[in-house]
Amino acid sequence: MSLYSLQKLLYQLNRDPDSRARFKQDPAAHARAFELTDEEMKAVLDPDIGLLYVLGVNGQILMHYAALRGLEWSAYIEAMREGVRRHGPVRAGIYAMVEE
Repeated sequence: MSLYSLQKLLYQLNRDPDSRARFKQDPAAHARAFELTDEEMKAVLDPDIGLLYVLGVNGQILMHYAALRGLEWSAYIEAMREGVRRHGPVRAGIYAMVEE
């Protein structure tokens, strides 16, 4: 998994109008420049906020990306919960869920 690249793409989409414009014009082509896995690419393009959360995307980055893609706050929170239900525990990053 390329969590750094995934987060870099989302961060740029959140912060850079030129990046957003390129993404809007051709989302897949723009995202391919970040060398994402197939799973990451699908999560970005769908957008599957829950899967992005499970993949380990930082909550600050993910919150802004979710808003950019049209989710309001309660839908964003529910998408993360649904992500864990559908895809299992958070796999990487600071929110990784460890078994005790």
